[in-house]
Amino acid sequence: MNQLSDRINKLATSATLAMAAKARELRAEGKDIIGLSLGEPDFNTPDFIKEAAIEAINQNYNSYTPVDGYVELKEAIIKKFKRDNNLSYTLPQIVVSTGAKQALANIAAVMLNPGDEVILPCPYWVSYSDIVQLSDGVPVEVQTSIDNDFKMTAEQLEAAITPKTKMIWYSSPCNPSGSVYSKAELRALADVLQKHPNIYVVSDEIYEHINFKGGHFSMAEFDDMYDRTITVNGVSKAFAMTGWRIGYIGGPDWIARACNKMQGQITSGANCIAQRATITALEADPSSIKYMVDEFKERRQLILNLLSDIEGFKTNEPEGAFYVFPNISYYFGKTIKGKTINNASDFSLFLLEEALVATVTGEAFGNKDCIRISYAASQDDIKEAIKRIKTALS
Repeated sequence: MNQLSDRINKLATSATLAMAAKARELRAEGKDIIGLSLGEPDFNTPDFIKEAAIEAINQNYNSYTPVDGYVELKEAIIKKFKRDNNLSYTLPQIVVSTGAKQALANIAAVMLNPGDEVILPCPYWVSYSDIVQLSDGVPVEVQTSIDNDFKMTAEQLEAAITPKTKMIWYSSPCNPSGSVYSKAELRALADVLQKHPNIYVVSDEIYEHINFKGGHFSMAEFDDMYDRTITVNGVSKAFAMTGWRIGYIGGPDWIARACNKMQGQITSGANCIAQRATITALEADPSSIKYMVDEFKERRQLILNLLSDIEGFKTNEPEGAFYVFPNISYYFGKTIKGKTINNASDFSLFLLEEALVATVTGEAFGNKDCIRISYAASQDDIKEAIKRIKTALS
């Protein structure tokens, strides 16, 4: 008899983590799996950040941290927001969390009441929908098109708004599509929101520095959106610090206070050593991580060139992050090697079992026609993986 709560029974397992676990199982069986499913840089954390962590250990940072983060880290975040995003925040407006995922969960928990609607431009990051539902909110998916680089238009936003709309969540650069909203595109969305003053925006900017066209823009930079935008960021992606688990928000102080209150009852403050290392990371000039961004840009071109040789893969050119999100609906209804492909999940599983390449179904991101392929892997792995996919499909 299942004694678990309805809440956990209704909660989906993270598709990216599930695929990674499945790939690990197959590796344990001796299969040579190439993992292109996780959004994790394959670089080591830069030495200057590791040295800061070692120094913190030697200085005996080992006690509980303030719930919302060390003051010195919050000051570094404030300087980073000003330097990189032209955003002015004060100490009470910053909350440091155990990764950006916890920051998002905090926001949902303190902002949403049962039935509140949250607009999610599709594709969206895999956990948005479930985080919203955990707080009794209602995800409202807005389908975008590969022909528009998977970006929601002002007209689509207007059409999705109802009297129950409380928030909009989006990422730019986007996981999984790599799309980057321009200042003009965000202004068009902001113009719609001016007619609806009670709607708040979560701007997830975790991939901010992995931007191949330059010119990252934050919704909160608009004066008329500053008080209604919560900017979410962290060090996992740009600084190759996924396992360090540090994320943070900048936003209205009343929301930050509420997130601090929530976090105080769930996890308390984030890891002390990781926080000290993050101070050093954020104080560094962004040019210190340019070598990683340059390599991701090379890999993007490599994978786009290789995929263009495979029949049935329709791709756009992502402007940031480290993913491609090809439309593979050409294969739906086809039978390959005795396996019928009915949807993106079938296709992703086929690639894992037949090509030994781990990807993620687009259905997990709110798009049933695509799969996500991460190119946060070596160029040799990318070449071999796409070669295997091409062979399996031919």
